[in-house]
Amino acid sequence: MTFPDIDTPAVLVDLDIAEANIDRFQAHCDEYGLKLRPHIKTHKLPRLAQRQIQAGAIGITCQKVSEAEAMISEGGIDDVLITFNIFGADKLSRLKKLAQKVRLSVVADNVATIDGLAGTFCDADVPLTVLVECDTGGARCGVTTCEAAAELATYIDGQTGLMFGGLMTYPPTGQEPEVQDWLTKAKKMIEASGVPVPIISNGGSPGMWQAQEVPVATEYRIGTYVYNDRSLQDRGVCTWDDCALSVLVTVISVPSAGRAVVDAGTKVLTSDLLGLDGHGHVLGRPDIKVAGLSEEHGVLTADDINLNVGDRLRIVPNHVCVVSNMLDEVQLIRGETALGASPVVARGKVW
Repeated sequence: MTFPDIDTPAVLVDLDIAEANIDRFQAHCDEYGLKLRPHIKTHKLPRLAQRQIQAGAIGITCQKVSEAEAMISEGGIDDVLITFNIFGADKLSRLKKLAQKVRLSVVADNVATIDGLAGTFCDADVPLTVLVECDTGGARCGVTTCEAAAELATYIDGQTGLMFGGLMTYPPTGQEPEVQDWLTKAKKMIEASGVPVPIISNGGSPGMWQAQEVPVATEYRIGTYVYNDRSLQDRGVCTWDDCALSVLVTVISVPSAGRAVVDAGTKVLTSDLLGLDGHGHVLGRPDIKVAGLSEEHGVLTADDINLNVGDRLRIVPNHVCVVSNMLDEVQLIRGETALGASPVVARGKVW
């Protein structure tokens, strides 16, 4: 269905598929006794965060203070983890106000960040829970040794206004045994110093079906699963039928028998490749390659393009999380029924 009454380019979100994705992974976590804390950076919609809570999630994950502010604005959410080193007076001031509205926790991987948090919360009525972010092989943020994790845990535990909450990691895909060993060792070292480790937060959509293979973790964070995308389909994590978000486009030019141009470029589909060849998957036309993008144009190629100006197509992007942040609104659908536009409440927030 190409929804002729919806202007293009448009981002379509099929709620039937999104809700099925939410329920499927919640059931997986329930089966293995794993608490689920979805990351809202993918959808940025309070209604979907509320749906995730209703399905059984213990709370949500945000990447920015502004995301958290937006996500709690419609109620129904009272537990937020922000998985980012928060630094700077304005952000810290807003963080303190946020902590008065919800059960809040954050992460840190360095003393400077912890000192900023401690200085802000030293007179707070309720201490701020801080988890130590650990680099278990993902090579992003995080302390790189178990010894460093233990040192920071002790440091947090000694700060007025802060409470050590545990460990957090964004793990490398396919290295569950190594992640399990790393986190287990760090946990034992911290506990040996007399500091409890109540939470171990692990997670990422590429390894979602192996979440139970890191049993030391108490909760799992995951974002992309709510929509899924070409990158996860390519990894075998989902099928095309599990992809809830697609970009509705119109063919605006057919310069040759092997090439067509649509009205969506990097400003909608984004430039993320994630190691893939091409910029998306055209539903129903696997022979077509989204070969190139400029800002407003998408170039499609095939041996026989067999398209006309005015034809409409739906493209599953490589990386949905970035697409969600590109437009002010998405068009909600259920199957072949259009439900109307919904503002992407948490998009475009700098901090």
